[in-house]
Amino acid sequence: MKHTSPLKLTIAFIDPDLDDEERDREVQALLTQVKDLDIISAGRVPDPAPPEGNKSMGGVLAGMAIMELYGPQLKNLLNLVGARLSGKTIELEVEANGRRLKVKASNQAEIEMVIRKAREFIGE
Repeated sequence: MKHTSPLKLTIAFIDPDLDDEERDREVQALLTQVKDLDIISAGRVPDPAPPEGNKSMGGVLAGMAIMELYGPQLKNLLNLVGARLSGKTIELEVEANGRRLKVKASNQAEIEMVIRKAREFIGE
């Protein structure tokens, strides 16, 4: 059965060789690139507990992006992410129908494995 309700995908750049500023640059570059894909929404992950005294509407978590998309676009998005990895470690979390799949990847081969697992997970 094909998955027809939207999926949530959270991508976290967790490479220990990157500082928060570098992780944020990676997220911003990724968000710029995904604008060309047919996805529902893409943005930064809001901080659920912003620092006390924060005058803005709340902060964002460093090095993290969240996207909402339909199943058929998952492979395109993950291929784009894989092309951007360049040996950097990321953590991906796919949420569908109240279930979650969380995996780490640091190269193109691992992204291919993630694509297979994610497609099985969403029933594609």
